[in-house]
Amino acid sequence: MLGRSGRLLFSLAIIGIGVETLICSYVSSDSPGAHYKVVPVIPWLPAIPSLAYLVGAILILCGASLLFQRTLVVSSITLGFLMLLCGLVFDVPRRPNLMSAEWRTNVLEPIAIGSLAWLAPGLDGIPRWLYRMSRYLLAFALIVFGIAHFQVLTFIASLVPGWIPWPRFWTVFFGVAFISAGVSFATGCLQRWAALGVGLMFALWTVTIHVPPVLNFFRTPGAPQDPDKWSDVFIVAALWGGSWALARDLRDRKDLSLGADSNRA
Repeated sequence: MLGRSGRLLFSLAIIGIGVETLICSYVSSDSPGAHYKVVPVIPWLPAIPSLAYLVGAILILCGASLLFQRTLVVSSITLGFLMLLCGLVFDVPRRPNLMSAEWRTNVLEPIAIGSLAWLAPGLDGIPRWLYRMSRYLLAFALIVFGIAHFQVLTFIASLVPGWIPWPRFWTVFFGVAFISAGVSFATGCLQRWAALGVGLMFALWTVTIHVPPVLNFFRTPGAPQDPDKWSDVFIVAALWGGSWALARDLRDRKDLSLGADSNRA
């Protein structure tokens, strides 16, 4: 159930990103005036209308295809390379600072989602070199996410809702958890528990941090419709669902240690 619900959530989140990309591209490109522009729903996508339409359509197709076993491998590989392309080609040249907030958001988030997409079919579904590379890319992203919690500790602590006590403690705790999970994926040790823990972290943030601002749009008349708030929900939900979908596969397999991978190569 956990793996199936994780894959479903991951698929729906990708579809959501694609749909919002198309909507924002259509509304922005058809609205006159200098204050209108194409808003890149995923922050790593350039504000180019034709490109936004294309990427949005691909995301919807990939997200829907992830729900079916027959198209799982093709859609996961396509989605993974699309996310890697968005992160590396569009944003690395513009943001060379590895530890900057823009680098983490614009480069590592799509790489993390792409890695989870590649890992979705399991060890037998994709080439072993791609499976290993996905694990290492995911590990790298998680470790950098964790380090960021210490770099901008005060800012991240300020995002914790006021009704939750000890915000700085939780910021440090989740930073350590991120780094530990990254080391787990890199070494092949306790990977299933790492995937479960990472999924739980993103689930908690989805419910406590990212969903309330979106729901506020429906409660407050005239509240600004900021697409970034919606994309935050979809991105975090994708990381949540993808991690739990991965946990199911890691539970079923005993050959995912670093040594086993090396022996199979």
